[in-house]
Amino acid sequence: MSVKVEQITKTYGSQLALDSINFSVEKGEILGLLGPNGAGKSTTMKILTGYLLASSGKAEICGLDVVKYPLEIKTKIGYLPEHNPLYPDMFVREFLDFTGSIHKIPSAKRKARVEELIELTGLTAERRKKIGQLSKGYRQRVGLAQALIHDPEVLILDEPTTGLDPNQIIEIRNLILETGKSKTVILSTHIMQEVSAICNRAVIINRGKIVADKPVAELGASLSGNPVLRIKFMQRYDSSWLKKLNGVDSVRFGKENEILVEIRKNSGEETRAKIFTEAASRQQIITEMEMTETSLEQVFQSLTK
Repeated sequence: MSVKVEQITKTYGSQLALDSINFSVEKGEILGLLGPNGAGKSTTMKILTGYLLASSGKAEICGLDVVKYPLEIKTKIGYLPEHNPLYPDMFVREFLDFTGSIHKIPSAKRKARVEELIELTGLTAERRKKIGQLSKGYRQRVGLAQALIHDPEVLILDEPTTGLDPNQIIEIRNLILETGKSKTVILSTHIMQEVSAICNRAVIINRGKIVADKPVAELGASLSGNPVLRIKFMQRYDSSWLKKLNGVDSVRFGKENEILVEIRKNSGEETRAKIFTEAASRQQIITEMEMTETSLEQVFQSLTK
């Protein structure tokens, strides 16, 4: 197990930031840590990296307790904090060489590693500039490069695509996906598309508690487990008859002339046929009918509001 969190609780005075949370992450897994502002995501990451002490509970990285083995832990993790701490007066190459020396990478290997990461993170055109001259997006790339400089086993990224333009976001996502093949990656984000594009699994935290821990593909089923049929009519008809059909659990209005019908599991085709036949008998014209999936945004809102 690369990362293991057991009954972690964190309080700030009388404020409970984390309330007995548990989760684990395997090598080769990319875990999305989700939650509204103040939910406890950054606190969890800081405890895993040894920057904060938990009030109670235990966290392990690669089998090592983060409290008992703080220096050993830092050799095994790469960390990109939410507020990327950089030295603006240092040149890109100079800074990466400096961080490599902190991790005791031999000078003979360090130069090649710096050049490799400059190319890998798309910093080639900016490599001779001072960090203070870079845009926010390029500074974020420098932060990611420093997190990878010592080839860590675990990568912990707090909002890694903050401030990047759409092209840069795709590039960084691809880099994280490639990195995740051989490492354990934990990332926090508010961008649901990022979770769908990158993560195998998601842990959703709300008010210091874990409210969901599932593979991303299964998160939609955490609301009700029932499929939803989207029906668009030619105009807004009386639709009270829909609620009376066998197999229909609920009916709600969507935009314009749309109606969203929640159907009980294993009754999809039969219920669709009933709806079509009944609408035709009432001369209510259906222009569109399709099954929809619960979006990650809907799951997130449902679990954290």
